[in-house]
Amino acid sequence: MERRSFLGNSLAFGFAPMTFSYSQKTNNTEEVVVERYQSGKPHKGKVLAAVQPHSDDIPLFAGGTVAKLIKEGYEGYLIRTSNDDHAGRGKTVGEVIRNNEGDNDKVAKALGLNKVFNLGYRNHRMDNISIQELRGRLIFLFRLLKVDTIVSYDPWGHYEENPDHYITARAVESARWMAGGRLDYPEHMEAGIMPHSVKERYYFARGPQLVNRIVDISETIDQKVVSNQVIVTQGPGGNAGAGLKKRLEKEGKYLPLLGESDDSANKNYIKHILFDIDSQALRGVPSDKEIGKMYGLEWGERFHYIGTQETKLEAYINSKAKRK
Repeated sequence: MERRSFLGNSLAFGFAPMTFSYSQKTNNTEEVVVERYQSGKPHKGKVLAAVQPHSDDIPLFAGGTVAKLIKEGYEGYLIRTSNDDHAGRGKTVGEVIRNNEGDNDKVAKALGLNKVFNLGYRNHRMDNISIQELRGRLIFLFRLLKVDTIVSYDPWGHYEENPDHYITARAVESARWMAGGRLDYPEHMEAGIMPHSVKERYYFARGPQLVNRIVDISETIDQKVVSNQVIVTQGPGGNAGAGLKKRLEKEGKYLPLLGESDDSANKNYIKHILFDIDSQALRGVPSDKEIGKMYGLEWGERFHYIGTQETKLEAYINSKAKRK
C-alpha cells in the first residue's frame, strides 16, 4: 500500500475537534486546543529552539508557528542536525552542503530567528551515528540558550521513513528530559552552564500522531511562504512556481493563480499549491488551509503539544492550603 494514500485516509482523525486519550503520559484526557495569535508580545523573555534535520523541515511543517511565536516575543534559535549533503543537478557534494547552509541561514532570517547552529551529521545517515553524542550536544545547547520551548519532529509519530527525522526527534526529546537534571553532564555546571528545564514542546509529524493543538498561522502565513521560497537548493518550494510557469508557457498554457512574474509564481505556488491544493502529495500532510477551516481559521498548523502540567499535589495545595 502506498504510504501517502494510506495517510490520506488515516490522518483525518487528527482534524476533528475530538478528545484524545493521553493516559500513558498524563493519566487524563485532552481536547484539541486552538492557539490564536496574541498581540503585545506576551512571550517576551522566553527562548525558542526550532530543531530540524534538514533546511526545509521547519519551514514546511511549522514555519507559521515559529514565526508567530517570535512575533509574540520569543527569542529564537535554529538548530539543524544534518549537513544536507548529496550530489546532483550538476553540483558537487561540497557545493550542495554550502548552498544548503546558505539557504538555512535565510530560513532563520525569514522566520525572525537570531542564530543558527549547524551540527553537521551526514544526510540520511543519522541512524548510523551515536544518538548519545547528538543528545549530549543538544543538552548543552538547551542549557546554554536556556530554551523554554522546542519545535521539532514528534518522537512518537508513526510511519516516518527518513532516519534523520526520527533520530533527531528521539534525541531532542531525550535531551529535553535530561537538560533539567543535575545528574547528567556535571562538567557543564563546572563551566557555569546550569541545568535548565524545557517547558513546552510543539511536535509535528508527516504520519499519524496525537494532535491536540491547532495553531492559527493566518498572521504569519506569508512569512512561512518566504521561509520556503528561500530554499532553492532542495525542497518542494524555492523556484518551483517559476519552473511550473515556464513549463506551461512551453505548452501554450498558463495558470492565473501563478501571476505574471517569476516571484509571484513562486510565492503563489508555495502558498496555494504546496500548502493547500497539492499538500498531501508534496509534503505528505494535509492542507494548512483545510486544517484551519475545520477550526474556524484561515490557515492552521497542527501539533502534538506538551506543556507544563500542574501536579495533583500542587493543585491540592492551591485549593486547600490556608495562610497562618
